[in-house]
Amino acid sequence: MAVLSEINDGDEEKELDEEPGEVIESAPPQKVGEERELGNYGLKKKLIKRGIGWETPELNDEVTVHYVGTLEDGTKFDSSRDKDQPIKFTLGQGELAAGLDHGIITMKKGEVALFTIPDEAGVSSANTKQFEVELISWIKVVDVCRDGGIIKKIMEKGVGDERPRDPDEVLVKYRMALADDTIVAETPEGGVEFHVKDGHLLPGLPRVIMTMTKGEKAQLIVQPHYAFGEKGSEASNGVHSVPPNSVLHVNIELVSFKPVIDVTGDSKVLKKILKEGEGASTANEGANVTVSYTAKLEDGTVFEKRGIDETPPLEFITDEEQVIVGLDRAVVTMKKGERAIISIHPDYAFGDVEVKRDFAMVPPSSRVVYDVEMKNFIKEKAPWELKSNEKIDTAKRKKEEGNMLFKCCKYERAAKKYDKAADYVSEDGSFGDDEEKQAKALRVSCWLNGAACCLKLNDFPGAIKLCSQVLDVEICNVKALYRRAQAYIETGDFLLADVDIKKALEVDPQNREVMVMKKKLKQLQAENDKKYAKLYENMFAHKEKDSSVATKRLKVEKEEDEKKNEEATKMEMDKVADSAAPSVDGLIVDS
Repeated sequence: MAVLSEINDGDEEKELDEEPGEVIESAPPQKVGEERELGNYGLKKKLIKRGIGWETPELNDEVTVHYVGTLEDGTKFDSSRDKDQPIKFTLGQGELAAGLDHGIITMKKGEVALFTIPDEAGVSSANTKQFEVELISWIKVVDVCRDGGIIKKIMEKGVGDERPRDPDEVLVKYRMALADDTIVAETPEGGVEFHVKDGHLLPGLPRVIMTMTKGEKAQLIVQPHYAFGEKGSEASNGVHSVPPNSVLHVNIELVSFKPVIDVTGDSKVLKKILKEGEGASTANEGANVTVSYTAKLEDGTVFEKRGIDETPPLEFITDEEQVIVGLDRAVVTMKKGERAIISIHPDYAFGDVEVKRDFAMVPPSSRVVYDVEMKNFIKEKAPWELKSNEKIDTAKRKKEEGNMLFKCCKYERAAKKYDKAADYVSEDGSFGDDEEKQAKALRVSCWLNGAACCLKLNDFPGAIKLCSQVLDVEICNVKALYRRAQAYIETGDFLLADVDIKKALEVDPQNREVMVMKKKLKQLQAENDKKYAKLYENMFAHKEKDSSVATKRLKVEKEEDEKKNEEATKMEMDKVADSAAPSVDGLIVDS
């Protein structure tokens, strides 16, 4: 009897039992010649020849196999080998034999195994079937929408694991046809580019593309509700007419895609990567960067160049307002050698003013586009990369930069400088005694200045937090007490403000600013007391009014009820009199 095991090498037994890099989650790898029972299916598997790689098919995948089917006594009842033609079928539908699919999903490409399938009673008998199976290949099948609306067969795997997202720009080739192979639409030889979020031709196409990797080729079966629907489509713009309720067969290839990053989180600065940079490191805030770029208006008018056509590249320090905000924010996300198109909204560009640049005027409220290449960058050193004296020097410099920004009313940027300065002199045990005194003084100064920025920015919780940090170190710091009291007043915490003001005056009784604040707090408390007194007065007056109205209403209702009762009694008495007294000439008389 011809069986698949005959194709094995004599050296098969010499192979290692475990493949290099194989991950063992539960049971160890099956050895050649070993038989195991698979799960709860009653199915037994005996490994005859190892496969290659680590991937295995899944249910719903389309597999190609050779097989030989025999009864347990050796009688052959079916064989693809005899026909010299492997068979294709979909796993999970029991096309070859019930239960066999659960064995095939454990196989690797090229693997040969003998599966024993018990009869319906689940015991070995003359009717027990055995299938010796060689897994030649399989096609990955994906139910894209999980409702059978778009079935994708992966004909050729792509590279890498990255897949396009909504904002990304993709280059796609496709051929769409009806069931009779009539071509509906076909891309030019070079393909077609579009943003995934914008969609293209079919409603379901973006969902398909977001499941693909670069270079992937696939066949799609698209049901009408993800294609042209009940109405179909008339011929237009290179698309042939499509009858109503048509199922489409699509060959599609994701040639490439350009990731688009929302730099600012509000879609006002978008970065489309044209060329990936080196490694994983990007520039950071405070880095010294060197870039080349061409800057254009949306209509293509070039208004500035750097590092292009013999112009020198631009070197600047990020987060120092040396370039427009959008460009500043974008370059800190770039790797060395990366090239990207950066689209910048007027809010992050030149605003609503007209600006003269090298080659053209930039009109007010213009969106601008920069084609940028990151030539090089030197990151600003982190605190842990510096010696203790360098940390103190850096903190002093950043504090002074913050002071300059504060004087220019640039409170947000000043706050960031103070925050960074404090980071450089944080308590990390690296300072000697004298240096620690300097570091402590710098920390306190930066926290106080940061609190002042928070007050200017109406970030009162932030101011309270920073002042509390100071008071944890210097319990009697008048500035911290004063600024925290300011923040408490703004948040309506008058009692806490009063506590801080009293404490500050205990430390410095003649402090004019604190005394002015105390007076202001008393006025606010008095106004607050009046407001609440009036509120309570109105509430009680409203209650008294309601009570008076209710009393009057009850009195009126009582009088009306008494009147109704009197009338009812009188009517009843009249009825009694009518029935008891004799009538003479129609007159009622006393009895």
